[in-house]
Amino acid sequence: MIGGGFVGHCCAWLLQQRGHQVQLIALDTAPQGSAAALGLLMAEVYQRRSGRGWRLRRRSMQLLQQWQEQLHLPIQRGLLLLASEPQEWERQQRLVQQSQYLELLSPADLKQRINQATLPELPDGVLGGVWSGGDGQLDPMQWIRQLQLSAAEQGLERLQASVTAVDRHGSGPWQLRLSDGSELSCDWLLIAAGLGSSGLLESLGHPLPMEPVLGQALELQLGNEPPAWNGCLIWKGINLVPRPNRRLWLGATVEPGDEASAPALAELQSLEGTAPSWLQQAQVLRQWQGLRARPSGQPAPVLEQPDPRLLVVSGHYRNGILLAPACAEWAATQIQDS
Repeated sequence: MIGGGFVGHCCAWLLQQRGHQVQLIALDTAPQGSAAALGLLMAEVYQRRSGRGWRLRRRSMQLLQQWQEQLHLPIQRGLLLLASEPQEWERQQRLVQQSQYLELLSPADLKQRINQATLPELPDGVLGGVWSGGDGQLDPMQWIRQLQLSAAEQGLERLQASVTAVDRHGSGPWQLRLSDGSELSCDWLLIAAGLGSSGLLESLGHPLPMEPVLGQALELQLGNEPPAWNGCLIWKGINLVPRPNRRLWLGATVEPGDEASAPALAELQSLEGTAPSWLQQAQVLRQWQGLRARPSGQPAPVLEQPDPRLLVVSGHYRNGILLAPACAEWAATQIQDS
């Protein structure tokens, strides 16, 4: 299989778990989409309660609970989705009526929690919020490392290269040529290479146009003003993720294309002019960026079998971390049922 991001490692690990021999082909560099991800798990606060996206989210959360125990990895539970517009606040009120797992918090409720030092001072203009105790966040790179280690213990072979050519004669095995000059063959080919999936599929006669969407993120060192709090905060699509040692992940921007914007990064820490003083005064420790793959003309993600024994698991856009387990299960089921 091709692809060394979070989705690719989930697929490789699950296939190894189910008794398949997997060769994972990926360059030994930070994965593009996963590098931009902060690992938010937003399932219960999803606005829809039907359709493929909802089913994938629910199944992924079930699988993550199981995988967390198998891999001995942490998931930070708790997520507060804040409303900044009247229409958003109305949607949140309707959403809570559809789910027994969500709690609606009025401005008075939020103020009480701030006074009790269980929440920091919030951005200007908060109209209310929804608390989800089941949603949360995981550290994508920490999970990738453990998935890779666990799969390797089960026999995963990882090849540090890129694929330069793919071919197949009739119904025979797939033939791959790698950047290091080596060649290999496989019965099934799974492509989970994000933006790199397009070129590989184009060469096989299966166009899959995708657009890059850049995301920038910051790690901040907080001062003494805000209290420590549990759970992630979401404000106008910006994620505030508490980390150990009074650090905070902040991001990620949504910038069409592959060029980073300095103004977009500046607006990130200011929360577009609504940031409380404790956030404005935080020290920037590092910044990073990654490219997400957004399918053109079809919903994300792309789960397809365009040829016999060829699977595409790609184009997750902003939900690769959340949807990866369910997508890996889909791929494993296609192989198992063939």
